[in-house]
Amino acid sequence: MNFQSDLSVIVLLFKLNIMGNIVIQFSIEKMSQVQYDLIISGLEAAGLGTIPGRIFHVAAPDGDGWHVTDVWESEEAFKKFAETMVPIMISTGVEPADPFVLPVHNIIVP
Repeated sequence: MNFQSDLSVIVLLFKLNIMGNIVIQFSIEKMSQVQYDLIISGLEAAGLGTIPGRIFHVAAPDGDGWHVTDVWESEEAFKKFAETMVPIMISTGVEPADPFVLPVHNIIVP
């Protein structure tokens, strides 16, 4: 590893060891890939291409909908993000789903 990659790993591990991290999961029953991509574009246009407090994001199609899982530094960081995300979702015709929120117990990074 070089210095830059070593530093990146240290920063990631520091974030992952902060108490209060949470997992947010959404199962959105009716959302297309086009709508998902429009939401991401809308977030980028709102200045949230890189979202403060979000450590990790993964999204996957699930039948006619999508499943989204995020790891956040805190529930407060997620709530602040949701103030922008929810109106963008609604503008694309997606009905926001209630999040499933869990405290993080452990994260393993290879």
